[in-house]
Amino acid sequence: MEPIAAIATGGNPTAIGIVRVSGDGCFSVCDRVFRAANGKAFAEQAPRKMIFGEMLDSQGRVIDRGLAVRFPGPHSYTGEDSAEFHCHGSPVVLRELLSALFAAGARQAKAGEFTKRAFLNGRLDLTQAEAVVDLIDAETAAAARNAAAQLDGGLRRVLEPVQDALLDISSRFYAVVDYPDEDIEDIRPEQIAQALRDSDETLTRLLATCRRGKLLKAGVRTAIVGRPNAGKSSLLNALAGYDRAIVTDIPGTTRDTVEESVLCGGVLLRLIDTAGIRDTEDVVEQKGVERSRAALASADLVLAVVDSSVPPTAEDETVLELAARHQTWVLVASKSDLPSAPAPFLCPRDGQHAPAFQVSVSSVTGEGLDTLEAAVAALFPAGESNDAGSLLTDQRQEEAVTRARDAVRRAAGALDAGLTPDAVLTDAEEALDALGELTGRTAKEAIVSRIFSRFCVGK
Repeated sequence: MEPIAAIATGGNPTAIGIVRVSGDGCFSVCDRVFRAANGKAFAEQAPRKMIFGEMLDSQGRVIDRGLAVRFPGPHSYTGEDSAEFHCHGSPVVLRELLSALFAAGARQAKAGEFTKRAFLNGRLDLTQAEAVVDLIDAETAAAARNAAAQLDGGLRRVLEPVQDALLDISSRFYAVVDYPDEDIEDIRPEQIAQALRDSDETLTRLLATCRRGKLLKAGVRTAIVGRPNAGKSSLLNALAGYDRAIVTDIPGTTRDTVEESVLCGGVLLRLIDTAGIRDTEDVVEQKGVERSRAALASADLVLAVVDSSVPPTAEDETVLELAARHQTWVLVASKSDLPSAPAPFLCPRDGQHAPAFQVSVSSVTGEGLDTLEAAVAALFPAGESNDAGSLLTDQRQEEAVTRARDAVRRAAGALDAGLTPDAVLTDAEEALDALGELTGRTAKEAIVSRIFSRFCVGK
């Protein structure tokens, strides 16, 4: 493939900047922009070893002094001859070096093109390629660990036994269908049935990780609800660590949703501070209350805030009843630094859920925030360390595994019903195709292009 080049670091000034090059003729291109201090040609430099030298612009003038490293294919990130230049992180220097590489025969890399070439050259499967961008975008240590383990092939290793079993089933049935007169070992239905059951169990366990994987990657959408002046905005500010939302003694200050991302108990929360829920004649506030109810309905977690310094009101009871319709919610008694009033009591009725936790907090002193963090961590555990890399983290993966599992179940049903081998074979192959789409073996170009469009230029 033609040589491509791109700046791999950001556009802001940094201590070190990196420019990447990959493709056929890569080392000849590099020879025209780098003069090694040891006097050797670029292709003669030791592989995977930093070499000091001068970076040259398109006119052969020195623009910086730094390091270069050569990665001969196929043992490189892309599987092609590749190189990196490490120089001072001035955007001007990096652009000049990139322009020199273009003049020497490289072209600008497209978004994600380095990783796409790694996929096309068999260095990564599609789940590993997705893990690259997940690792870049990770906002928590747990998300980074999962992406790193998936990049190491964690998800592929879970799927390989299923693919091997389905391939074995398909090959046996093909042999019987295509060569009926040959002396081929008889198909043992009980062995096939067991293999299909094992595959079903593996895929079902994998599908059970979807919710945790998506929350790990995207964060937990968390609605903070309560009546006006219950302490919702103060709680948001306390968790965020700064005054993100306006706080006053005037009821109804928050009239629209205010969003902020915070780490709470090691869990990424997408906090949504909502307008106080109450009946009001104010048209603007009414719209805010409607948005509050919508945020509550779509949330993964609800923090129902009540003012513990005053007796509960009818509005508090309304808020608690709304929160109790949500499967996962926490009752937060705010203003614990003030004299306490009787706590609100909710007796869950049909279709209602008791709070998973009840905590008392003070947004002024910080008292109780650690208890709230512990509650969140308990509700959304990071999982065991050996789970890392084996979580489904997006809808594409979930849909592919669902189709594979459904096809495996149809194959098992056909086998139990005593249907002809070709009926079982059709479903087994459909399951293989779905898993191939997940890993990239049979993925269509449109799917591959959509995945790599998420990448930044230079990766």
